Amino acid sequence: MDPSQNSAAAAAAALGGGGNGTINPQNTDASAARATKTTDDPKQNLNQVINSIQKTLGLIHQLYLTVSSFNVASQLPLLQRLNSLVLELDNMTKMAETCNIQVPMQVLNLIDNGKNPDEFTRDVLNGCIAKNQITKGKTDAFKGLRRHLLEELEQAFPNEVESYREIRATSAAESKRLAQAQSILPNGDVKVKPEL
Repeated sequence: MDPSQNSAAAAAAALGGGGNGTINPQNTDASAARATKTTDDPKQNLNQVINSIQKTLGLIHQLYLTVSSFNVASQLPLLQRLNSLVLELDNMTKMAETCNIQVPMQVLNLIDNGKNPDEFTRDVLNGCIAKNQITKGKTDAFKGLRRHLLEELEQAFPNEVESYREIRATSAAESKRLAQAQSILPNGDVKVKPEL
């Protein structure tokens, strides 16, 4: 037995199939009954869809093995596997209706083109980094402009700039004090922001 047949046998065993690669029809009925149950937990719904996809992949692999070594005696197992595949695809469709997952079209296009969907994630992150650097450059430019304007204003209006700096320092200290006061609980503990 080659490694692909070993993995097919393991997949068949994991999917509830018999030792000879046939699928127990009661398992398919049980999975269809699970699909009709609606739960409110999106993670569980997603896990059910993932399990159904894995089961479908195992069935497709079993079909491949049956078709590649087809003879007259394997016609009945082939029909049983085809029926199991159709039932599982129907089951998967019913379960997928309970999942609200949005996949960007670019990811689907990459998959259709035979590329890794991680490329999309990498491109999105690189785009975010580039936009972040542009925004950082703009904020640095505004900080430089503010500093330059304050220097020019200080030369022209030294008293007003000194008054402005005192007002800014006072309001910054007041803002900091209010922020600290809001983060202290009545018992003296400090509120901690939950990490997401």
